[in-house]
Amino acid sequence: MRRMTRSALASLGIAVVATSAAADMKAPPPEPEAYRMDAYRAPVPATLKGAHVIDTAKAFAIWSAKEAVFIDALPHAPKPEGLPKTAVWREQPRFDIPGSLWLPDTGFGAISEATQRYFERGLVKASGGDRKKPLVFYCLEDCWMSWNAAKRAMTLGYANVSWYPDGTDGWAAAQHPLEERKPEPRD
Repeated sequence: MRRMTRSALASLGIAVVATSAAADMKAPPPEPEAYRMDAYRAPVPATLKGAHVIDTAKAFAIWSAKEAVFIDALPHAPKPEGLPKTAVWREQPRFDIPGSLWLPDTGFGAISEATQRYFERGLVKASGGDRKKPLVFYCLEDCWMSWNAAKRAMTLGYANVSWYPDGTDGWAAAQHPLEERKPEPRD
């Protein structure tokens, strides 16, 4: 009888720990119908309708095999307006997945006509004009910019889109190589 009680208590303890751990883990937010318009650094959904959602292992396999073009949608901080001419401006370096194309500011929910054209030109460059060319969009972990950019590419008719939600944070955590990147020129 005593063994059953200890066994039952042990099982109950394991169940309480498992339930507590599950409660601590929040479910990802649901996928919205439209673009995310604000709070871009926040938990992202687990899905993107029409796209492949990939993890770090899959992203690394695709990158290693050179099966896709990787596109970074992280915003780029501009030089502050009104900065005195004598002030030293040091641009924050961006370390990217090697070989990527950085199309900053293309992941906001609403973008200007000029940024839309910039995005379209960037996608043509990345794909060589082939809308079936595999494209992988990313930025940082818990960043809606890549989700929005991947969704935007699909609305432009790109048919083989992958979204890598862990971005360079997941890539770096797995100790994969990074290289300094400059944004794709706008002109």
